Amino acid sequence: MTCIAGLVDKGTVWLGGDSAGVSSNFQLHVRADQKVFENGPCVMGFTTSFRMGQLLRYAFHIPRSQEDQDVYEYMVTTFINGVRDALKAGGWAVKEKEKEEGGTFLVGYRGRLFLIDSDYQVGEFADGYGAVGCGDDIAQGALFATVGMEPKKRILTALRAAERFSAGVRGPFHVIRGGRLATSGTPQEARG
Repeated sequence: MTCIAGLVDKGTVWLGGDSAGVSSNFQLHVRADQKVFENGPCVMGFTTSFRMGQLLRYAFHIPRSQEDQDVYEYMVTTFINGVRDALKAGGWAVKEKEKEEGGTFLVGYRGRLFLIDSDYQVGEFADGYGAVGCGDDIAQGALFATVGMEPKKRILTALRAAERFSAGVRGPFHVIRGGRLATSGTPQEARG
């Protein structure tokens, strides 16, 4: 139960997330630990599990890409292999009948927004914006309706819409930016 909304604006990725923690018996806890964060050259926002998010934030060390490697190729190979290793080492990944599963999250990297699904597939939003979690459809509709607005305002509007119409989304909301298209070859910092 979550809403993570993201968009790309002028080579910078913006991510926003809510603070709801919902248990299996539908108890709601507003959490202080944020669902959106910076990890090296990436910004990330997760759904599925706070434990998975903790591993992505603190145990996953972003692997380096080859100098001439295509960004999408890097994401579906080197990046995902690193994610799989970190989740396995942290006891989160599930393997059943030789099929591995992790969780769902968004990643901003080199000015692009990627969706990592629970089967480790990597998607990229054709519209330059997207959302995950129980409020994803509502947030995506708000992002569609706010094209042309300032990025932070678009993200907050999407999260507020999801909070209004989804029982599993709650403020406070956190918005970060980062995952920029590197021009100097050095990672860029995320700023809220």
